[in-house]
Amino acid sequence: MSSAASIWAPYCGPGPGPGEWLGRWNLDPVLLVALAIGLALVLLRTSGRERVFGTAALFVLTIIFVSPLCALSSSLFAARTVHHVLLVAVSAPLIAWALPRARVGSLALSTAVQAGVFWAWHAPAAYGAALSNDGVYWLMQLSLLGSAAWFWTAVRRASAPAAVAALLIAMVAMGLLGALLTFTGQPVYAPHFHTTAAWGLSPLEDQQAAGLIMWAPAAAVYLAAALLVLGGWIGPDARPDADPSPA
Repeated sequence: MSSAASIWAPYCGPGPGPGEWLGRWNLDPVLLVALAIGLALVLLRTSGRERVFGTAALFVLTIIFVSPLCALSSSLFAARTVHHVLLVAVSAPLIAWALPRARVGSLALSTAVQAGVFWAWHAPAAYGAALSNDGVYWLMQLSLLGSAAWFWTAVRRASAPAAVAALLIAMVAMGLLGALLTFTGQPVYAPHFHTTAAWGLSPLEDQQAAGLIMWAPAAAVYLAAALLVLGGWIGPDARPDADPSPA
């Protein structure tokens, strides 16, 4: 690895090459204890579908932070994008449906905040700070997860038309960031300037791959959720007072 890359000290460790990344599991004891406590709380305080959703959320978090995906995200911004998409579009809604229903404030505000937080952490300076300091890294992770869980919880409580509108706005916000990264003509994420060559990618190609992930499959998650809510609202078995979202 180039000495120029040594200024970056990502939480998941130095970026691995193709021959070593599958052996790079993150066994941080603090993280493992936190996940174990989370699982214990889910098993002790939930039941039925809430327990299934909670357990699934913790499984996804384990993939994100413990599996070799954690180390791979130090090498490739595209892998980091998969990491973030799993966090905000898979784990966060599972957490929202695992928790009891509660009033969480404005859907419009939660929609704006979660999009703003996601965009803010993908600013090159903020992203670089997160990959050079563990405290900033965990601030990034917790703010992304917390704002997304707030958004999905608000979507769960909202009327079908409002939920569909919020999900489509979230889809557009994700897609716009992906398009911006795809069509930017130069790499902007310094932590990956010296970590992609081993994978046969230039930093720009890695960044473009990340943009395409946001632009298509990640944005499609929000579209699919909007269609699911819409289908529940206008479907033949829907009742005027029915809750279009899963209980």
